[in-house]
Amino acid sequence: MTLMVDPALQLLLQTGLSLLFAVAAFHKAVDLADFSTSLDAYRLLPERWTRIAARSLVVFETCVAVGVWLSRLATAAAAALLTVYTIAIVINLMRGRRDIDCGCGGPGRKQTLSYKLVVRNAALIALATICAFPTAGRPLLWIDGLTVIAGVTVLSLLYGAGDSLLSNRLDRELHVHEVQHA
Repeated sequence: MTLMVDPALQLLLQTGLSLLFAVAAFHKAVDLADFSTSLDAYRLLPERWTRIAARSLVVFETCVAVGVWLSRLATAAAAALLTVYTIAIVINLMRGRRDIDCGCGGPGRKQTLSYKLVVRNAALIALATICAFPTAGRPLLWIDGLTVIAGVTVLSLLYGAGDSLLSNRLDRELHVHEVQHA
C-alpha cells in the first residue's frame, strides 16, 4: 500500500517549502559575507572552502525553491539539505558550541544554536518528506485554493512567531549574561 497525499496538502507543502527556501536563499545572498562567517564558525569545512560553500548553498536553496514545483526529487533534496543543516547544528551542540550564529536568521537576525532549532528542522524535514509522496488522484476544488492560502498564511505566521520568540529569548539570555559579567 502506497501512502498518498491529498493534493491540497501537497500544494500547501510545496508552497511552504518553496517560500522557506526562497527566503532563506535571499537572506543568504543579501549578506553573503555574513553568511560565510556564520558557516565558517561551524568549523566543519576548511576556511578556504566556506565562501564557495556559502555561494553553493544559496544556489542550491534557490534550485530547491523552484524545484519543488517541478519534481518530487527536489522535495527529497529539501529534506536532505535540512538534514545536513541539522547534523551541522547537532555536531556543534555536542561540541558545546552554542554561542555561534546558526546562519538561518537572515541579515541582522542572529540565532545561536539550540536544540529547538533541531526540533524545528526535524518538523521541516517531516513536512518535506510528506511532500515527496505521490498525490492522491482527486481534482483540486475552489475550496482547496482557500485552504492552501489560509494554510500557508497560518504556517508562515507560526514559523515567524516561533523564530521571533526564539530570537527574543536568546537576546534576553545574552543580555543577562552580559550584565552578569559586566
